[in-house]
Amino acid sequence: MCGIIAMVGRKPTAEILVEGLKRLEYRGYDSAGIAVRNGEGLAVRKCAGKIRDLEALLLGDPIDGECGIAHTRWATHGSPNAENAHPHFSCDRKVVLVHNGIVENYLSLRSMLEDEGHHFETETDTEVLAHLIEYYYEGKLEEAVQEALKLVQGTYGIAVMHEDEPGKIVGARNGSPLVVGLGDGEFFIASDVAAILSRTRQVIYLDDGEMVVIDADGYRTLDIDNQSVDKRIHEITWNLDQIEKGGYPHFMLKEIHEQSQTIADTFRGRLLPETGEVKLGGLADFEKQLMRCKRIVILGCGTSWHAGLVGEYMIEEYAHIPVEVEYASEFRYRQPLLDEDTVVLAISQSGETVDTLQAMREAKKRGALVLGITNVVGSTIARESDGGVYIHAGPEIGVASTKAFTSQVTAMLLLTLYLGRHREISLDTGVRIVRELMGIPSLVERILEQEDQIRELAQVYAEDSNFLYLGRGYNFPIALEGALKLKEISYVHAEGYPAAEMKHGPIALIDKNMPVVVMCTQDGTYEKIKGNVQEVKARHGRVLALVNEDDEDICEMADHCLRVPATLDLLSPLLNVIPLQLLAYHIAVLRGCEVDQPRNLAKSVTVE
Repeated sequence: MCGIIAMVGRKPTAEILVEGLKRLEYRGYDSAGIAVRNGEGLAVRKCAGKIRDLEALLLGDPIDGECGIAHTRWATHGSPNAENAHPHFSCDRKVVLVHNGIVENYLSLRSMLEDEGHHFETETDTEVLAHLIEYYYEGKLEEAVQEALKLVQGTYGIAVMHEDEPGKIVGARNGSPLVVGLGDGEFFIASDVAAILSRTRQVIYLDDGEMVVIDADGYRTLDIDNQSVDKRIHEITWNLDQIEKGGYPHFMLKEIHEQSQTIADTFRGRLLPETGEVKLGGLADFEKQLMRCKRIVILGCGTSWHAGLVGEYMIEEYAHIPVEVEYASEFRYRQPLLDEDTVVLAISQSGETVDTLQAMREAKKRGALVLGITNVVGSTIARESDGGVYIHAGPEIGVASTKAFTSQVTAMLLLTLYLGRHREISLDTGVRIVRELMGIPSLVERILEQEDQIRELAQVYAEDSNFLYLGRGYNFPIALEGALKLKEISYVHAEGYPAAEMKHGPIALIDKNMPVVVMCTQDGTYEKIKGNVQEVKARHGRVLALVNEDDEDICEMADHCLRVPATLDLLSPLLNVIPLQLLAYHIAVLRGCEVDQPRNLAKSVTVE
C-alpha cells in the first residue's frame, strides 16, 4: 500500500527512481509522482493513473538531477487525482515530501498552520507534513523533520528534500516500513527492498522512531530526539529473477505454479523423518514456555487469518491445546485476556501488516509470549516478536496471496508437529505425517497439470455474479479462502460458509443462477457433505465439487468436478486450495480484470 523510493549519488536519477517504482507496482496504487533536485531547484512531475502515465509525462517534460524522491499513492484522504498525488510541496516550494501512512491529527495541525498563514493546495493529510517541516526549518532539514514529527499522531514513512540543502534526503519511520539501501556510490530509502534490489543487496531496516540522512558521502541513522543509532547491515539473499514474471502472463499465475517448490522450501531442513519431529530454530529459546502453554491465540488478517483457522484445527486436534483465531484489526480494541501461559502467533506475509503489528504489540504489553510467522526477513513483525518461523516462500508480488498461504499453512503444520510430539502425537503418527508432508510437493504438481481443464471450467462460470463456497472441518477455511480469491481478483461476489450453515440463511439464495463450490474430499465429514450437495441440487443450484481422484459418487450428483489427490485430512488444505486459486485466476482473466493489481487493494496494508 503506497510505495516510496528515494536516492542520492548517481544519475540518471529519474530513470532509476521510475524503475524502482515499477518494482513497487504490486503494492497497489492509483497515482504516481517524482521530485528531482536539478540545477535549477526542485522539479516535480505527478499524475493520476499508472507508472506508464508518469513515464509518458516525463518523456514530454523530462527532469534529472543529483537526488530525488518518488511515490506511488493508494488514496486515503482525497481523490486519486494529480493534485493529491505525491510528492507534496510546502508553501515556499522548498520542502518536498512523499509519505506512506496516515496523519491522524492532520485537521488540527492544518488549522494551526493556516492560522500561521500557510495555504494548502490538496485534500491530503500528507501535505500537512511538508508545511510543518517548513514551519520548523532553520537551516538543517533533519532537525526540522524531528521537530515536526514530534507533533504528529499516526503512522508515517517519509522521504524529504529541501531546496537549500542539495544532495540530502531525510527519511523517518513510525509504523510504516522504511529500508535504507547502501549501494556503490549511491544510497537509497525505500518502503520495500524490491524497489532497490537491482542496485544493492545491503540494507538497513529502520525501526519506529528512527530516521536516516543520506547524501553522496554516506548515511547517518538517528532517532527523533537526534541521538545516533547504530544499525546492523543485512544482506538480501533472494534474487531479482524472483520478482520477474519468468514467462508467465501474470505474477499470480507464476506464484501458483511455484507452490510445489515453496511448500518444500518451508519444511526443508526442518523435518526429522525417522522420529516424526520438527526442528524450528526460531523457537529454540522458548521450548519450556511452549510446552507449558495452555492456550494459543492466532492473529491475522485476510488470507493470513484463514491460514490461522487451518492452524486452529491442526493444533487442537493433534496437540490438544485450545486455540482462538482473532481478526488482528479487532483484537486491541477490546480487552483481550492474556497471561504468561498464553502464546500469541502473529501471521503476516509481509511482516508489516499494521493491524497485526499493533495487535502483536498489545499482546506483548499484556505479558504473552509472541511468535511471528512471516515471509520477510528483517520485517517489523520478525524483529519485534519474541521468536517465530519464517515461511521462506520468496517474494510474493501478486496482490492476491497464493504461495504465501500454502507456506503459512505448512508452517502451522510444522508448529503442530513441534507441539504435538511433545504432548499427544505418537511416534508412528508423527512419522506418518512427516512422510506424507514430504510427498505433498509432487501431489501439487499433479494438480497443476490440470490447469487446462480448470481453464475450461472457468469459461463455464465466468459470467456468473454470485458464488457460494461450502466446506466442513479443515475445508471450511479453504472455502473462505477460495471465495476470497474470487472476489479479490474478479470482483465477483463470493461467500464462504461452513456447509451446515447453508441451511441457516444462505440456502435462500440458491437457484439455477447460483453456482455453489463444495469441498467434497473424502475426509471425516464426507458423508455429511454429500447431504449438503443434495440439498443444493434439490433447489436447482449448480454444483462445482472438489473431489478426490477416485470419487464417482459426488460427480454423479455435481454439475462439474475438480479432482485432487487424496492425503491426510490435516494436509488436505495444501492441495484443495490450489484448484480454487486457478479457478479464480482464470475467471478473472476471462472477465478482463487486472489480476496482479486488483482495484482498491494493496499488497501490504500499512494503514488501519
